Amino acid sequence: MVKVESFSMDHTKVQAPFVRKCGLLTGPNGDKVSKFDLRFMQPNQAAIPTAALHALEHLLAGFMREEVENVIDLSPMGCRTGFYFIVWGDVQPQTIEEALKKALIKVINTTEVPAANAIQCGNYRDLSLHGAIEYAKMVLSKLGN
Repeated sequence: MVKVESFSMDHTKVQAPFVRKCGLLTGPNGDKVSKFDLRFMQPNQAAIPTAALHALEHLLAGFMREEVENVIDLSPMGCRTGFYFIVWGDVQPQTIEEALKKALIKVINTTEVPAANAIQCGNYRDLSLHGAIEYAKMVLSKLGN
């Protein structure tokens, strides 16, 4: 099997929450792509409930794009402990952590989940704004302002 970076990380030794640069790829034309692990929960000890994770995905997809240029994608981890965040360029983790803090403040202050309808979302009934806000508060308090 091809080596997968996230499988080579010792999940028992990390302390969540954290922002970790987990990859820098260079394309055939020299383009750089940075991949980040935005870990919210301690691996193998806690997971974000699906509805809260889904709502955070909807919210952070927009709020992170307001804070960071050249976003490629924000995707939830299958283990439900955080997100992968991918951007064009060689971006430093501190830049992404500061952007995440600002985005989490926006989550805490929001009143609705964007695209929470059958046309824009494939599972719009499984969203929890309340859950997203509570997890945003928790992560922000541990990352520090």
